[in-house]
Amino acid sequence: MTYRGVVLDLDGTIYRGEKPVPGAREAITALRDRDISLLCFSNNPTLTPEAYADRLAGLGIEVSPAEIASAASVTTTYLSREYPDDRIFLVGSSGLRDQLENAGLTLTETCEEAEVLVASYDRGFDYDRLTEALWALEGETAFIGTDPDMTIPHSDGRLVPGSGAIVHAIAGVAGREPDVVLGKPSQEARHAAIGALELDPEECLVVGDRPDTDVALGAGCGMDTAVVLSGVTDEADLPGADPTPDHVLDSIADLESVL
Repeated sequence: MTYRGVVLDLDGTIYRGEKPVPGAREAITALRDRDISLLCFSNNPTLTPEAYADRLAGLGIEVSPAEIASAASVTTTYLSREYPDDRIFLVGSSGLRDQLENAGLTLTETCEEAEVLVASYDRGFDYDRLTEALWALEGETAFIGTDPDMTIPHSDGRLVPGSGAIVHAIAGVAGREPDVVLGKPSQEARHAAIGALELDPEECLVVGDRPDTDVALGAGCGMDTAVVLSGVTDEADLPGADPTPDHVLDSIADLESVL
């Protein structure tokens, strides 16, 4: 198969924490040399596309903000379309807050005023914030999760809690599931990936470290898929992987073998 476009996950695929995965720079170079369109797509909702581009540049990887999408950008697009005038109570990072405010959305720090609750990765999440989220969901408040990732890979090889852990905590005390969880592999994320590449999905490949998000995104789009074993998935996980990836790579260093 000759691919014209590739969607690359970031955490666990291109880097782990603050360290690039060996071979990541060379893999990006191989895509550029083949004139393959690139979209870096992360479920980490804490950074703007510009901040992601700066982070990658610090690792020696040149990617433009226009080639980057995230759970935050998908969430911002969704809220701008579905809740443009509603008051949003955010449990999330300052980076996500900046993106929502820059899009002209209205945020409130008073949980009783909330018409929409957005739950996301928040290193300051504590009992008081959980209580406020519970109170925010009283009544007809919409409940939005930025992404489903329960854990994310840390640079030391261990896993740490992700957005999904906070979404589940709030859902548990509120006794209700989110109305929608965005990020990969949601329908919103599929539309974002296809729209960014502007290619026939059958000409594209998705590469990431999670079958339940990255591979599921590709399968939902009709794209080929490859899982790398440099992040949260290891070889022992593959027999039960759903959906099943088309390719299995030790790491992004092996990308050329499927191009």
